[in-house]
Amino acid sequence: MDTLTGLLDGPKARGAFVLRSILSTPWALRIEDRAPLSLATMLDGEAWILPDGGQPVLVRPGDLALLRGPNAYTVADDPRTEAEITIGPGQICSKDGVSVATSMALGVRTWGETRPGDERPSVMLSGSYLAEHEIGRRLLAHLPTLLVRPAGVNTTEDTLVRLLATEVGRAEPGQEVVLDRLLDLLVVGVLRGWLAAPDTDAPGWLRAQADDAVGPALRLLHDDPARPWTVAALAAEVGLSRAGLARRFTALVGEPPMSYLANWRLAVAADLLRDPELTIAAVARRVGYGDAFALSTAFKRVRGLTPQEHRRLAASAGGPEAGEAVAGGPAGATAQPSSPGPTTVVLAAG
Repeated sequence: MDTLTGLLDGPKARGAFVLRSILSTPWALRIEDRAPLSLATMLDGEAWILPDGGQPVLVRPGDLALLRGPNAYTVADDPRTEAEITIGPGQICSKDGVSVATSMALGVRTWGETRPGDERPSVMLSGSYLAEHEIGRRLLAHLPTLLVRPAGVNTTEDTLVRLLATEVGRAEPGQEVVLDRLLDLLVVGVLRGWLAAPDTDAPGWLRAQADDAVGPALRLLHDDPARPWTVAALAAEVGLSRAGLARRFTALVGEPPMSYLANWRLAVAADLLRDPELTIAAVARRVGYGDAFALSTAFKRVRGLTPQEHRRLAASAGGPEAGEAVAGGPAGATAQPSSPGPTTVVLAAG
């Protein structure tokens, strides 16, 4: 399992909010839903995305815009258009404080308004992940606030956009799963393009997957975090000396191998703790701790709360607020996104 696969294999969309919006000019939507990650593309017409504190970016038909929460932003036909409609937490749509979800419904997963004489309104397709996955948080913390992949860069993703546009209006058995998986594929495509860009600000532990020794070492740790790894054992697996691997791993990833493993184990544990069927002892065994007490001690030391407290918060908050108060630095797997790199990145078209 490569590093990106390890990070994205867990955070699959589950009941993501996917919607087609049909809007007549002038229009503007204020997005304050606090979704951890959203994707938007224009099917017809153009739109400006205005992240709070960032520069406006024009999105043309087929462009894919990836927006990292929880910060608010505005989507509009023109940067000067004032938003009258607000999308709040839970995807609640309101105008002047009054819900317009029913009055603006236009069909299956379709919403908006058209005005007489507007023969070609703007059509936007959007999808939002409603809950944040603990392993994915390590990736989210390093994403720019807004990442745009122009249309035409990847024909597969362009095809997926058209397929998602077709599927969003259907009401068939299992449709939600189809939409979730299409959204996942588009998100992975944008992220791969970002990581492949020569000037990307991606963290070292993501870029290190290309190294012929550190990459395999990362995959081994991700595939089997419960194994009683030592630097010597890991070095033997990848054909380096103990000192050689430790030096190379630290230089590329930003932390020593065993430090990385300890934080990866806690990230995996944090996700597993969301499953109420798993006891804390069972979670501990899956990630390489001898018993529940050992896991609890490490979890409390690094994350500032016990596994029981994390589980309770995750169950009540259902997402981004659960377990945010922890360590910083490269190892801080639950650090709240803080825009360490540029707030806006537009990938090259070719």
